[in-house]
Amino acid sequence: MIQLVLFLSIGALLFLALIFLVWQSPRAEDSSAALVEARQALVALQTGLLPMELIGRIFNREDLDYVRSQAPEPVCSMFLSDRKSVALAWAAQVRKQVLNLMRFHLGSARFHARLSLRTELALAVEFAGLLLACRALQMVLYVGGPYAAPRIVGATAATAVHVCRISERSLAFLNSAGFGALPGRPSGASL
Repeated sequence: MIQLVLFLSIGALLFLALIFLVWQSPRAEDSSAALVEARQALVALQTGLLPMELIGRIFNREDLDYVRSQAPEPVCSMFLSDRKSVALAWAAQVRKQVLNLMRFHLGSARFHARLSLRTELALAVEFAGLLLACRALQMVLYVGGPYAAPRIVGATAATAVHVCRISERSLAFLNSAGFGALPGRPSGASL
């Protein structure tokens, strides 16, 4: 009789442990949503926010020089105000997409990509530095305008490109032949 109670107790404990593990494990829907969000953040950064042509146009001082040489002062002020808004919006979007990638790496990357501890630590430092640079850039742009910190813009963009490369390797399994092409991209196109 004692053995029966012992076996039933062990069975109940194992059942409770199994329920606890299932309850604590990430659901497939959450995991797939994190993957999709990370892929979208990566694409937004690589194709929409970090191309050098775009950064060059937003922060190009030649546009300001041209407007100053051709337009009256109220137009120049309006141009500077609008360019400042665009620069701040760019910095905010870069920060938002970097946060999305960071959330993926903090919560899901270790389940989907085989990253070494050294790579994860280096990536954490990169993310922290990039988020700090984005926040500093936003403050400088807010106070000094769109042409106040070209070095910070360049450093932020370069660090973001580096983080994108690491994140792309983490998400590389999505580009395997078994998953097919991404919607809106031709088959075989890489990011």
